Amino acid sequence: MTNRNVIGLRFNQDHGCFTCTMDAGLRIYNVEPLTQKLNFGADVVGSLSQAEMLYRTNLLAIVAGGQTPKFAENTVIIVDDAQKEQQRKIVMELTFSQPVIAVRMRRDRLIVVLRNQLHVFTFPNNPQKLCSFDTRDNPRGLCEVSPSLERQIVAFPGYKCGSLQLLDLSDVSAVESVSSSPVTINAHQGDLACIAINQPGTMVATASNKGTLIRVFDITKKEKPQLLELRRGADPATLYCINFSLDSSYLCTSSDKGTVHIFAIKDQRLNKRSTFKKMGFLGQYVESQWGLTNFTVPVECACICAFGPGNTVYAICVDGTFHKYMFTPEGTCNRQAYDVYLDVGDDMDF
Repeated sequence: MTNRNVIGLRFNQDHGCFTCTMDAGLRIYNVEPLTQKLNFGADVVGSLSQAEMLYRTNLLAIVAGGQTPKFAENTVIIVDDAQKEQQRKIVMELTFSQPVIAVRMRRDRLIVVLRNQLHVFTFPNNPQKLCSFDTRDNPRGLCEVSPSLERQIVAFPGYKCGSLQLLDLSDVSAVESVSSSPVTINAHQGDLACIAINQPGTMVATASNKGTLIRVFDITKKEKPQLLELRRGADPATLYCINFSLDSSYLCTSSDKGTVHIFAIKDQRLNKRSTFKKMGFLGQYVESQWGLTNFTVPVECACICAFGPGNTVYAICVDGTFHKYMFTPEGTCNRQAYDVYLDVGDDMDF
């Protein structure tokens, strides 16, 4: 029997597709409707730790990992997935001194994350390194990039514990290979566990390894950028994912408690609130807001979550299950669909 151990899951930039990297290779799925769009077996690519889509283009970034890797774990492979199988080919290889922890892509930039470094390259033609930054130990490869053309923001951990660095790629010169210094936000006291950027590149959300609070910052403001503080729960938890809705009205997060929480960002009156205010470590009074609503997936099963159209939320789990819920501004939440995506057959019409 083929080993279908799921190693990594990742949504593309508009949350319309997701990649699934496994010991058995790579699969790409369309979300609505749920269909399989690509299947690279281990005989083609080996076992993979991660894959990054560039929207729905035919360019994919893959990194080896798992039980039967075909490539080195310190190499980013860019694959051109033309529709005819015989035309699929490796168009680029970038090799580093350490294993690659994460890869992020824009239409004009490639960002490669190592355990203690982040590198920015031009993309896709004749990649040139533009700049590099040292980071705090980053075993999860935390890094997110805004898809916006107007605000080309990359967010990644700073060197100080709990700090977040924001780099404006529009300040990076391909000629001079220099950039302005990243803006630093002291987001948490503990190490960062999750980062999310909204589509316009105007807000960033962070959570620490404690997993109880999510802080949302307006990154267009230099003074007091914190917008709100969201409370996932009182008990510590490992957060797997944070995502904004495409219109930035809502935010969702998943954790090892098996619960996906949904928060209102635009109309904060929809959130439940604590009955007391506390002094935040940032030096201002902060009122914690509890989620608008939530739903439960298999407990202790890692999953990623994202918003779909019409107040829907998807949860994609490493056990191969797909969950779709619909919520209302009043806080009701009902399951709309359930499936096992690993059992979904091929449908190659992208």
